Amino acid sequence: MTDIASSIWNTIVHEFSDIPDVEQATRILLRLSMAIALGAAIGYERELRGKDAGLRTHMLVSLGAAIFILAPLQIGMPIEDASRVLQGIIAGIGFLGAGAIIKLSNDEEIKGLTTAASVWVAAAIGIAAGMGLEATAVVSTAAVLFILVVVRRVETKIDPNPK
Repeated sequence: MTDIASSIWNTIVHEFSDIPDVEQATRILLRLSMAIALGAAIGYERELRGKDAGLRTHMLVSLGAAIFILAPLQIGMPIEDASRVLQGIIAGIGFLGAGAIIKLSNDEEIKGLTTAASVWVAAAIGIAAGMGLEATAVVSTAAVLFILVVVRRVETKIDPNPK
């Protein structure tokens, strides 16, 4: 019976050995935390505007994208091969964003494009964070918030009665 328990324990230890040391654990925690925080910044702005895809959605999209790219890089996948993972993330997020877009037939107007775009860019920021490009992710988030907040105010001044 001891051999069986020992075998089970060794299997469990082996299965959790993908984080071999504190340095690696810190790196993973930092990258995923950055993805969550930056996705939250975008989601918070969307939440303030009363959009369906808000805080949690943007956090999850950014975190998911970070995990999807971080995991292959953790196992040593060459970036050339990881590019296929990136293509899958980009295409998949496109489908998620499409769910946020609504065409109102009576007004012949389309709603949700900005929210769909913000979900898409949250995934891109998550990818950057997951790849260890935290500074790029932070600068990109600042650019997104500038567009969503400042450019929105400029748009309102140009056309105070948007469709």
